[in-house]
Amino acid sequence: MITTDFVPGSPCFLDLGAPDVRAAAAFYGAVLGWEFRPMGDGEGAEGGMFQKDGKTVAGLGKLTEEGARSAWMIYHTVADADATTQAVQRAGGIVRVAPMDLGEWGRMAQYTDPQGAQFAVWQPGASPGVELVDQPGSLSWTELYTTDAAAAKEFYRAVFGWQYGDMPLPGGGGTYSLITPAGLPDERMHGGLMEVDKEALALANGQAYWHPVFDVADCDATVAKVTESGGSVQMGPDTAEDIGRMAVCLDDADADFVVLTPSRR
Repeated sequence: MITTDFVPGSPCFLDLGAPDVRAAAAFYGAVLGWEFRPMGDGEGAEGGMFQKDGKTVAGLGKLTEEGARSAWMIYHTVADADATTQAVQRAGGIVRVAPMDLGEWGRMAQYTDPQGAQFAVWQPGASPGVELVDQPGSLSWTELYTTDAAAAKEFYRAVFGWQYGDMPLPGGGGTYSLITPAGLPDERMHGGLMEVDKEALALANGQAYWHPVFDVADCDATVAKVTESGGSVQMGPDTAEDIGRMAVCLDDADADFVVLTPSRR
């Protein structure tokens, strides 16, 4: 589970790069009940924070990179962004955004792993990260789709020291690898990675990619809101034993995410 006592290697923040900030704010407001708090010039702001029940759950910014698709970027806590950058480079990754300070809030950097998946790190200052997780309307899991699970594990182990535990997928569908921060017990696992065929990565033109999983109170009702708000459903809703009911969705700009109603509820 993801918690807000962030430790090195754990997800701590996420933001969405969207071609239309106002449209994205309206979509996630309708689907997840988020309130958008713009930063800057109010209606004309090109970024800000999403909140749920007065707590920050994610960020939103204008997509400005030419040719880039709208997507969620997941940030992981690190003690030293510069040292992590060196680890990424040694392991064969690419630096997209070199370490930079964001005022008093912290220091960030963004990367691309050897298979094309983009991810980021956050060295906390005044802000450790999001304020609400593992509750309806907030981040509860992270997931990597890749064509080479073994190589992905090796890369992220070198960068973050992650621990892995493999479990078979139902119906002989392969193996799902559970991710836990270095030195922590299994109950602190925060994500997973799954090997898929390149055809399954069409959304990212065959490149590996990360996406967030959001906890929701009612998966089917949330899926209905997705389609009503201009999004679409790639898979589900389906019920996975001991996990919950979930669906893979696209927002109105084709950024992918998963919604999950946990079986424990």
